[in-house]
Amino acid sequence: MNAISIKLQTPWEEVKERMKENDLRLTDADLMYEPGHEEELLIRLEKIMNKTRPEVIAYIESISANEGLAG
Repeated sequence: MNAISIKLQTPWEEVKERMKENDLRLTDADLMYEPGHEEELLIRLEKIMNKTRPEVIAYIESISANEGLAG
């Protein structure tokens, strides 16, 4: 199995807060993340956001790379 890699340029707590601002459906429980457990996070977000895995990863990385809100 390939390791999943999400490239964060800002701390996860900041990314999580930005994601909640952009998508009011997301909760702290939905965005619970521990390094090495990316699979669980992605499965939750794929279902909630109705996006593919590459789309979810791109969305997270986009928010991480931007100072403001991403969409």
